[in-house]
Amino acid sequence: MQYGMTSRTIETPQSFIIKQECQKAAFDNGFRREMGIEGGWAHFQSTTASGNAWLAGSSDHGPWYLALDHNGVVTELGKEPVDMPGPGLARFAFDRLGPLYAAMERVYQLAVSLPDVPLDEFRKRTGKLPQTTETERLTVQRIGQDIFRSSLMDYWQGRCPLTGITEPELLRASHIVPWKNCESDAERLNVYNGLLLSALWDAAFDKGLVSFSDDGRPLFSVVLGKATREELHWNAPLSLAAQHRQQLTWHRNNKFQA
Repeated sequence: MQYGMTSRTIETPQSFIIKQECQKAAFDNGFRREMGIEGGWAHFQSTTASGNAWLAGSSDHGPWYLALDHNGVVTELGKEPVDMPGPGLARFAFDRLGPLYAAMERVYQLAVSLPDVPLDEFRKRTGKLPQTTETERLTVQRIGQDIFRSSLMDYWQGRCPLTGITEPELLRASHIVPWKNCESDAERLNVYNGLLLSALWDAAFDKGLVSFSDDGRPLFSVVLGKATREELHWNAPLSLAAQHRQQLTWHRNNKFQA
C-alpha cells in the first residue's frame, strides 16, 4: 500500500536506503529521537527543540518529503507546502537530499528559538534562583540575555540580516522593546522582540537613531548627519514577521528620534 496521491506517492514500507537517508537527515539536524514509522513516514523528535518531524521518500532517489506540526516553523520555513495527505500540519517536497538537509537545519534553528522555548529554558535555569538583591536580579537578567542572544543567533542564522556580517564578536542581540520596558519574561525572551544586528547598527538602534519600517527598510533619525547615514551600510531590508512589525511599532513610537 502507498500513502499519498497518485502524483506524490511515498514508499511503504520504507526501503533500507530511504530509512537510512531519513534517519541521517533527522539525526544530523538535531532530531535524534526515533518515534517509529507509520504509513511510510518516519517520525522523529528532538530533546532540545519543540515539535515533531516526519520524513518519507518516493524512491531511493527521491523525491523526499517532510511533514511538520509546529505552526511557527511551518509559517517561517519559507517554503510552500504541497497538497498531499500525511501527518502534521503541513507537508513539503524536495527533489534532492541537499535541499531537504537545508530545510531540516532551518527547522531545528526555528524550533529552538521560537516561542516558548527560550522562555521555558529561562524558567528552568532561574526558577530556583533568589532575586532579593540587585546583584541577584542582575544575575537572572544576564542568564535571560544569554538565552535571548542564543535564540536570535539561531533564528537569524548567525548573520546580521542588514549587512551579512557573521562574526559572532561583531553581532549584538538587540531588543526592540527594551528589557526594562517589557511587560513579562515571555516578551523579554521572545525572538520576535529581537534583531541580530552588527555592533554599529545595534548602537544606532538602541539609541533611537535608526528604526525600521514595516517592510524592513531602515529609517534614519533627523539627528544623524548625511556622512553618518552614508556610513551605515546595508545590503538588504530585514525579513520581518507580523510579530516583529508589532514590536517595531512600539520602537518607532517610543524610542525613535524621528
